[in-house]
Amino acid sequence: MTKLLLAICLCAACAFTHAADKPATAAANETVKGEVLETMDSGGFTYMRLKSKDGELWTAVRATPVKVGSQVTVENGMTMKNFESKTLKRTFASIVLGDLAGAPKGPHGAAAAAPPHAVAAQAPEASDVKVDKAKGANARTVAEVNAKSADLKDKPVVVRGKVVKYNGGIMGKNWIHLRDGSGAAGDGSNDLLVTTSEQAKVGDIVNAEGFVRTDKNFGSGYAYKVLIDDAKLKQ
Repeated sequence: MTKLLLAICLCAACAFTHAADKPATAAANETVKGEVLETMDSGGFTYMRLKSKDGELWTAVRATPVKVGSQVTVENGMTMKNFESKTLKRTFASIVLGDLAGAPKGPHGAAAAAPPHAVAAQAPEASDVKVDKAKGANARTVAEVNAKSADLKDKPVVVRGKVVKYNGGIMGKNWIHLRDGSGAAGDGSNDLLVTTSEQAKVGDIVNAEGFVRTDKNFGSGYAYKVLIDDAKLKQ
C-alpha cells in the first residue's frame, strides 16, 4: 500500500509542471501532528498551518472541515518543495501533502481515492461570473493582469470583478479573489488575488485599484506570481 501511494504521489509531482521550480520530494510516508493555526479551502483541498513540536509548517489534505485550534494528525504525508497551488495562486516553500487521520477514505483505502497531490493541481472550479470591465486608461480584466503581468509590473491598474473568496486579517491584510468572467479555469487565469486594508464580502462586485506585483513573497510560505497589492476598493 505504501509503495503504491508513493508511486501515485511521484506521478502527480511529475505532472505538476506549473510550479515555480520542479517539486522535490524530501520524504514520503511522513506523519505530522500539531495545532491548527490557520486553515483555507480551495480547489478540493484543505490547507492547514500547524504548530508542531518542530515549529510551524504547512500541510494539505482532501477538503474536510477543520477548526482553528484543533489538534490534527496528517498521515501518509509527502513533503513537497516549491509547491504552487493554482487555485490559491500561491507557492509554498515547503508543504506536507497527505491524509487527515480519522477522515473518511475511499472504498479501497487512501490509495484508491484521488491523491491530494493531484487535487492540488486541478483547475479552479468553473464559474458563470460575468462582470463588465472597469472604465478608464488603467482598466484591465482579470485575464489581462494574469497574461500581461510582466508588462504591468509595478504599474497601476483597476480591475472590476466579483469577490469569490475572502480571508480577513491575515498578516495585517484582507485577501480577496476576484473573477470577472475572463480567463480560463484550466490555467487559473480567471482568478486574481487582491490584498487590501478594506472590507469586502463574497458576492460583492468591486473595483480594485492598486499596483500589480509579481513574484511577491510575504514570508511564512505566502508567495505569489502575480497580485494587486494594497488595493483600494470601490463598489
